[in-house]
Amino acid sequence: MQISTSQVASAYANVKQHVGEKNQNESKEAKGLEINANMTAKQVSNAYFMQYSQQIISQSSSSINAQSGFFGMASGFVPENLADILNSIDYDAIGYTGKPISSLSQDEASALVGEDGFFGVAKTSERIAGFVLAGAGDDVEKLKAGREGILRGFNEAEKMWGGKLPDIAHETIEKSLKAIDEKLASLGASVVNIEA
Repeated sequence: MQISTSQVASAYANVKQHVGEKNQNESKEAKGLEINANMTAKQVSNAYFMQYSQQIISQSSSSINAQSGFFGMASGFVPENLADILNSIDYDAIGYTGKPISSLSQDEASALVGEDGFFGVAKTSERIAGFVLAGAGDDVEKLKAGREGILRGFNEAEKMWGGKLPDIAHETIEKSLKAIDEKLASLGASVVNIEA
């Protein structure tokens, strides 16, 4: 059997058409995968954002609860549920590696919430704000979410406390929010001053 030039040309055209269709289909599939990848990336981004927000709330609430608890121990004011509050805190997560709370004396608790203490206003507000600033970088939306998370954590701590938190907690939150507000202002973002 002899193959003519026209048959070769026709076969080549068919192969070319088939390859072209295949490439178009693959291109469409690739675009479809790209859209799915973008959707997945967006979902991952949203999940990260939610996790970040939850971590801020937890960090803020735990830090304020610990600070208020130690302040309560130092001042002799011990709310009914203080043991529950202090036992519910993940001290490793907030960076406290000191003496176990159950063995602290009133003087030791007082030192922890003092001016240079681990749970003093300066160091606690620095940890809370630092967590937000490190996680958000220059992302205004994350900074705003972090600010909101700090406030939500404070409100959770107040609920656990069973009423108004000690003044030290209010001072700490104000100082934490001030650091976030300064960062937002440096980025040219509108800063809404919301009291804790």
